[in-house]
Amino acid sequence: MRIVETRDVHIATQAFGLPADPALVLIMGATASMLSWPDAFCHALAEQGLYVIRFDHRDTGQSTTVPPGAARYAVEDLAEDVIGILDGYQLERAHVLGMSLGGYLAQMLALEHPDRVRSLSLVGSEPLGWEGPPLPHISQAFLQHFADLEHLNWVDREAVTDFLLTSDRLSAGSGEPFDETAMRARIAQILERTDSPASMFNHATLDVRRDWTGRFRDISVPVLVLHGEEDPILPVANGQAIVDGIEGAELVVLPGVGHELPPVQHRRMAKIISDHLRH
Repeated sequence: MRIVETRDVHIATQAFGLPADPALVLIMGATASMLSWPDAFCHALAEQGLYVIRFDHRDTGQSTTVPPGAARYAVEDLAEDVIGILDGYQLERAHVLGMSLGGYLAQMLALEHPDRVRSLSLVGSEPLGWEGPPLPHISQAFLQHFADLEHLNWVDREAVTDFLLTSDRLSAGSGEPFDETAMRARIAQILERTDSPASMFNHATLDVRRDWTGRFRDISVPVLVLHGEEDPILPVANGQAIVDGIEGAELVVLPGVGHELPPVQHRRMAKIISDHLRH
């Protein structure tokens, strides 16, 4: 574990693998700490010869956290935190793997800092600044679930665990049975690593400072898109839109996968990503 100080915030990070190997920074989605990148997946990537760095976003885990509703930063600040991490690890350039909002941030980085980003791998992501016909988004079941946030008692550990467990269950595809025991254990780890679990939902209040309309089409680094065929938050049409708009981008659709990183897919996804980086 390493704490990186950048722009008056501290970001908790963790590295896997050998520093001499090509660096791959993992950017998770909204409300998620580094633990949403499973240890086994990080190890699988490192076994492919990559120096893997995961981190806690602001307002998650052990990174700088403010009270619920007190966030004064923008989406772009979450992206710039990654540059602070590269600086903290003394990395001139790195490959970037982003999931969900993390994929959105990764696209910002490739546009704003093309000299620091070697390639993009985007999992369950949407195009930055989409300007075409409306794309399908979050399922009605998820919208109904998130409506319960208003009444969630954040000091009731059992209630918070049940809420997060339902989020994981709704995110899962049909490719393998939902492992409630493993998910409960991961949620317990998440809650143990933060003094303010409610602050993770500060991410839902963030705005962008700039007009990014159509900008994803200007990305010039190599792009790989992996997308769950059953993604209920950002359906696969979003991944297809990224590939259609970026010359040379490649799409891999994962059957039976939702908005998740299921254990049965870890080694396969790590191999696909490492092959992309090598080419």
